[in-house]
Order: sequence, then structure tokens, then C-alpha cells
Amino acid sequence: MDELPIGRRVAYWRGRRKMSQQVFADRLGKSKSWVDKVERGVRRLDKFSVLYEIADILQMDVQLLMGKDPERRADALNCIDQVEVQEIRAALERYDSMSAYFDAAPFPPPMDDMRKAVNHAWLTYQYGRYGMLTRALPKLLRDAQAADAAYGGEQAAEAAHLLGQVYQIASSVLRKLGECELAWLAADRSMAVAQRADDPLLAGIATTRVCNALVAMGRARPALELNVQIANRLAPGGSNEVSPARLSVYGMLLLQGAMAASRIGDSASVDDLINAAQEAANLLGGDHNHYWTSFGPTNVELHRAAAAVELGDGGRAVEVHRLRIAEPSFNALLPERRAHHLLDIARGYAQIGDVANAGEMLLLGDRLAPSEIRCRPIAHEVMSDILRRTRGAPPSPVAELAEHMGVGV
Repeated sequence: MDELPIGRRVAYWRGRRKMSQQVFADRLGKSKSWVDKVERGVRRLDKFSVLYEIADILQMDVQLLMGKDPERRADALNCIDQVEVQEIRAALERYDSMSAYFDAAPFPPPMDDMRKAVNHAWLTYQYGRYGMLTRALPKLLRDAQAADAAYGGEQAAEAAHLLGQVYQIASSVLRKLGECELAWLAADRSMAVAQRADDPLLAGIATTRVCNALVAMGRARPALELNVQIANRLAPGGSNEVSPARLSVYGMLLLQGAMAASRIGDSASVDDLINAAQEAANLLGGDHNHYWTSFGPTNVELHRAAAAVELGDGGRAVEVHRLRIAEPSFNALLPERRAHHLLDIARGYAQIGDVANAGEMLLLGDRLAPSEIRCRPIAHEVMSDILRRTRGAPPSPVAELAEHMGVGV
């Protein structure tokens, strides 16, 4: 893109926004002929004022429009920007496996390198370093797709497995950052690839990513039904082994089903699903990270509190936080899980009108994983609510965090 003339870049981004030349011209206050000449390179774009206006209409950074790397604000180093969104989208739109069906596949990276890269990406996500992850994802997606298209024989299943994991990582971070449709696309791809990897547990955890994206898009009921359906298929016992990995994936399906049920106000299903997950966690015997689930007794309690918040029962969420979550077990969890929980408890405190403790929870979460607090739209909503309901000036640490987040009253 950075090698294309400016007019071609305008045409490209206009097309990506599904905007006709006439509509674009009308919004710009120019004629359709003017737009056509610019896009064909007949007319030069040499006024910065016009470039900025075009970038604003196309909802993009002007430097990206000009083919340069956009500047990143120092306090936004952990957040996704327009560059990452478009590059991840482009990577998700690749179909290397189909191209390889007709032609030679792209040369893939060595399998050992892919394993290390995927493992590192998971840890980057679970440590809450979303900016670092989103900048690495486009290349990781392309490499994993190339490996899946090129490797055959005994390595084919492993390549598919790794690609399925990369899609899941992409879905998880995109959903947190508010890119719900892209999150759904990546999660849907992960389910398809999991079937080729011939791993029911990978397919099971991919199901939770799809359902999380559906919930984020307001489709909680089908998410609930799908989580429960696949949980029943994977339930330990009978012909299914009772392994730690199966217990973990099964438990997470139940927990995500509970979260979907909470979105539609189905408190009875919430209780049933969380209690069933508790039984699986008890069988597991501790907090583990099989299939990158962080599943165990502590995570069950975190979801119990989160579901209470979604049901509007902030008092119950705070009670779970204070009485049911042991500090040593909580502190042993990875930063993303802890910061996510503290954000949920901040919402709980806000629901019961305790904005001082709500702000304190955001500050604690920010110390653990700044991206979880500074970059998530829901955290911005909580901070805005805190500022609006605080009498007088907020405490200076809260005010400083609000400034970093770009949130005002």
C-alpha cells in the first residue's frame, strides 16, 4: 500500500468503506469528476487540509492514507490503532489453503519456530500486553496460514492446530478491544480449522471464542445454546476420558454458557452452569492452564462474580470477591485474568454506588495489566461513570488514570 500513488490509496480505502465515488464526493463537497481524477492520478492532492478532510471521511489516520507509519501516542502504546485493525483484517482475508490447492503454497516458517511464536503470543495475551500482540498478529497469522497450507503428512494436523490457536488469540484480543465482527470472523475460522486438526478439545475451546464474540454482538441466546450443546458433547465420563485437559475445556464451556445466560437475565441457568463448572474444577483439583483456559476453582469464582455483575447484582459480585476468592490463589493467576476480574468488580462497586472503591479497583487492574483497563471500551464506560458521580474532584490517581485513558466527565 505504501508504494501506491496517493490517489490509488484513496480509491482503495474508499472501496474498503463501501462508499461510492458519488457518496464520497458529496461528503467531501466535491464533484464526482474531481474524485475520479484524483483516484486516477490526473489531479494532484497537494493540500494538507484536503488530505485531513479525506482521512476524516474515511475514518483513518492521515499518515496511513499517505503511506506512512502513523504516530502512536505515548499513553496509547498498549492499545490497538487503525493500522493494526486493517493489517489484521487483511491477514484474516487471506486464503492460503485454497490458493495452495491450485498453486504452490507460500514457503512456510519452520514448525519449531511456529510453536515458539504461538506459545509466545498466548503468553503475551495472558499477560495483557495487547498492543504488542496486535502489532505481531498480522505476521503471525500469515505465517500460520502459510504453514497450514504447505505442511502435509504427520505435520498437517499440527500446523492446523497452531493456526486454530492463532485464530483464537486474534479473536480474544479483538473482542476485548471492541472489534467484535473481526473477533467473530477469527473465532469462526478457528472452529473450522480445529476440525481439520482432529482435536475435539481444540474445537471445544474454539466454541467459547465464537460464543464470546456472539455475546459481544448482542447474540447471547444462540451463544448460550451452543456452549451448552458442545459442553454436553465433551462432558467427561462414559466414552470420554476424565483428563485434566478435558475437564478444563468442559468447564470453560460451562462458564461461558453462564456468562451468555447472564446477558439475557436467566439467573437459574447461570447458577446451574456455574455449579456444574464448580464440580469440574473440584475434580481438576486446582488452577491450571490447559488449552490456555486458566480453568480451576478460582476462575469459577471469578466468573460467579462476573455473572452477578451482568445480572445487575453488584452487591453479590462484591461479596464473592471479598468472601470466596482466596488472595494467594488469585495472585497466582496470570495478569489478564486478575485485571479482568478487577474491572468486573469495579463495575460491581459502581452498581451499588461505591465509586471510590470502583476507582480503586480500576487502579489495581491498571497496575497489573494496563491494556485491560486503558484500552477496553467497558473500562472507559466505568471510568466515565465514576467521574460523573464523584462529588468534587476525583482523587488524583483516578484523575491521572482517566487522563491516560482519554476519558472525561
